[in-house]
Amino acid sequence: MKASYLWLGGFLMLLFLLHANPAAAQLKVGHVNTQKILEGFKEAQDARRQFDEINKGWEEEFNNMRREFAQKRDELESQALLLSEEKKREKLLELQNLELRIQQYAQEKWGQNGEGEKKQAEIMQPLSDKIVNAVKKIGEQDRFDYVFDNAANIILYAGPNQVDLTARVLEELNKTVATTKPAGANK
Repeated sequence: MKASYLWLGGFLMLLFLLHANPAAAQLKVGHVNTQKILEGFKEAQDARRQFDEINKGWEEEFNNMRREFAQKRDELESQALLLSEEKKREKLLELQNLELRIQQYAQEKWGQNGEGEKKQAEIMQPLSDKIVNAVKKIGEQDRFDYVFDNAANIILYAGPNQVDLTARVLEELNKTVATTKPAGANK
């Protein structure tokens, strides 16, 4: 619902700018697709792999905890007739605590405002800044009044004569990667 209002607002603003303003005929509008930029930008691919590795470690830990739970549950079930009531309660409490730890772990890693969300933002923010700076640089060089992101579904239609800056932004970003020396290259 919020996204619908967002693109509708952007679309109405664009229509207003293009038709209500006498200087609208002179407005220069371009668009980019940040999703395509992220897919084609090597640093973004590296960042994605880095995040996937971190997430993979969390998944392994989570799966180990679940296996431990299943093993202890099976042990309790198989030994239930041999254990005293006190020992059964003790093992049942241990199982409940382990189940609670598993739920807490999942919430801490993948829940709202969890470590995964924070880590992804930490990894992606520098890339996002680079993309914005590249769009800004091209926008200033070519004197665009507005550059919209069509990956955010703000643009409903772009005619065949509209300027898609996606490839130029990607070229600009990859140019900085090619000129960036790896750490320790000057030694």
